[in-house]
Amino acid sequence: MSEMIWILTGPTASGKTDLSLDLAEKYDCEIVCMDSMQIYRGMDIGTAKPTKAEQARVPHHMLDIVDPRESYSVAQWVEDACACIREIQNRGKRALLVGGTGFYLRALRHPMAMGNVPAVPEIRRELEAVAEQPDGKARLHRQLAEVDPPTAERLHVNDVRRVIRALEVWRATGIPFSRQAQAETPPPFPSRCAALTLPRDVLYRRIDLRVEKMLEAGLAEEVRGLLDSGVPEDCQSMKGLGYKELVPCLRGEFSPEEAKAAIQQGSRHYAKRQLTWLRAEKDLFWAEDGSAIESFFTEGLNDGHERI
Repeated sequence: MSEMIWILTGPTASGKTDLSLDLAEKYDCEIVCMDSMQIYRGMDIGTAKPTKAEQARVPHHMLDIVDPRESYSVAQWVEDACACIREIQNRGKRALLVGGTGFYLRALRHPMAMGNVPAVPEIRRELEAVAEQPDGKARLHRQLAEVDPPTAERLHVNDVRRVIRALEVWRATGIPFSRQAQAETPPPFPSRCAALTLPRDVLYRRIDLRVEKMLEAGLAEEVRGLLDSGVPEDCQSMKGLGYKELVPCLRGEFSPEEAKAAIQQGSRHYAKRQLTWLRAEKDLFWAEDGSAIESFFTEGLNDGHERI
């Protein structure tokens, strides 16, 4: 069996980065980032990416792996993250996954079996052709939502491979994927998963302060640089918080103060959605204190055994 991995999640601005660095240094871990925006190169300030100094303290993986012009699916992240975890374990280290992207967490911990229906190449090719068209991924996801709402709710619009497979199964059988017989698919690694959280008022104050510091650090200039380098404003990466609000600001459509307020409000709403998503996950250990999470992760280490 693969070695236990540790997963540290929680809402934005809850303090995951500082805690993860302390844990990684103390327990000889390497960090695998579980954040759907930190994967993009050149998007550092608005994603609260670990700084170069922080990355120098502990090896980090799954940062800066995608050009901001490119799309990147949940399935791709799982595949790439699992490869990183195996490499870390082969070096005798422990993998510590850190981030608040719920889609990534769920896809890793609860792999979705893709049914027992054989592949239908002609249907798959047709759907893949749609996915390549402008707005094709969104159109496929809307189709899935019409015929199989439970599966569409589980799958992100960018998880194209699984969206196509679910539509393929429905078109081949007339039975929604969510009603197909599903084989149990165990997770690729045993894990301990903890969520760092804070009282809502404290969290919201930290979010507002973080946004102010991002703007002071040059977030608007970062967004301008991305646009000037040819990154389209309507691509996947530019839909992230802090980026989508500043694009119209840079065009003069509203003031920097209005942009700041929109980013702060959007970030608070995002934190609320993160908490809702994470509360639906089973077996998460919730704590407001880093020492409690450390105790949870390290239970059983001293006697050479870990509870799975």
